Amino acid sequence: MSTGVQVWEDAWRRLTGLRSEDGTDPLFPGVVLLAGTPAGPIFSRAAGWARCYADGSGVLLGDEDRVPMRPDTIFDLASVSKLFCSIVIMKLVERGLVDLDRPVVDYLEEFGRPTPAKSAITVRRLLTHTSGFPAELPLWREHRNPESRIRGALTAELIAEPGTAYCYSDLNLITLGELARRSTGSGLDELVAELITRPLGMVDTGYRPAPGIRSRTAATEYQRIPDRGLVWGEVHDENAWSLDGVAGHAGVFSTAADLALLADAVIANDRDGTGPLLPVELFTAMVTNQTPEFDGHDHGLGFELNQPWYMGRSAGPRTIGHTGYTGTSLVIDLDRGGYVILLTNRVHPSRHRGTVNPARALVGDALADTLGEDRTTPGLGAGSAGDDLDRSAVDGGVGGGPAGQ
Repeated sequence: MSTGVQVWEDAWRRLTGLRSEDGTDPLFPGVVLLAGTPAGPIFSRAAGWARCYADGSGVLLGDEDRVPMRPDTIFDLASVSKLFCSIVIMKLVERGLVDLDRPVVDYLEEFGRPTPAKSAITVRRLLTHTSGFPAELPLWREHRNPESRIRGALTAELIAEPGTAYCYSDLNLITLGELARRSTGSGLDELVAELITRPLGMVDTGYRPAPGIRSRTAATEYQRIPDRGLVWGEVHDENAWSLDGVAGHAGVFSTAADLALLADAVIANDRDGTGPLLPVELFTAMVTNQTPEFDGHDHGLGFELNQPWYMGRSAGPRTIGHTGYTGTSLVIDLDRGGYVILLTNRVHPSRHRGTVNPARALVGDALADTLGEDRTTPGLGAGSAGDDLDRSAVDGGVGGGPAGQ
């Protein structure tokens, strides 16, 4: 294992030198990078701007109005939020309130409509994205209030028979968030705080940041449809926003340091067998491939596994993680006991700036070089252009601002 910082200094120089697809701008306005092991950080750095654009056309603010990126900047995690909802569900399984192999309709009566096949969908199918749901629906536009939007998600039509296809879908986690609420009588935001963030000491993590800490958050998009103006201190995802900022698929805000606490807890749980998150059998299910029949879509009960398209050479059967549309990612190598957290505000001021997957893979490579041998398995987890496009459409690239500083 290389103990020098040169690997990370080189990766940082390359990372902050990445350009947008047309070559006119840095790939993202700002970035925070944190790599470490349970022994502590290996490398931590921040650069660029948390907010620097006046509008969606790319007009820069004056220097006095820009907000510098800091190591403790709070980011909208986008789909990395799915990990928090998944852990909550597994905690409810531990408590006997939820059964992984019980039909969802047993918890959410209206879920069985309008297709009889939906009655066979289990909680496990939602966690592994094998339910047959489409990738997403514009709930924010098609329904008038949060209650009708939840109903719209629960009664959505399938695009495949349950268990016959892998389709990464926000609807799976929206459903799980509602299932958690009804099973406990507590909101998902309360459950994330009670079961994850407070026990782990994640003081800057949660839904709906207080107005007083807006200046610590990274700005995202300047939205015209819906007409929200600059989205800053509120969730970027339209469906999560229309659900009052709390949903299973998106809405969690966090810092690199807080995510490192989560990564440390995950590694400890894996090594100790009875760690701070879950009993060994439930934790193992979260981080073991449950979808071997869908080549390239290795997925545990919440975590993705072995995805070189964003994990780089760190990818392997026991490397887990997730990405987020706003330009975020978390990768944890369980075997070698290390992690890398990449947080960017790539959608500031517009989502139409390309993909940050090269940046994600670059820091994944650096993690592999730091921790040891390359364990990427040829032909496994080859990534899917569909995932990349959907989530770079749904978890993707970036633009603007002086990230190279």
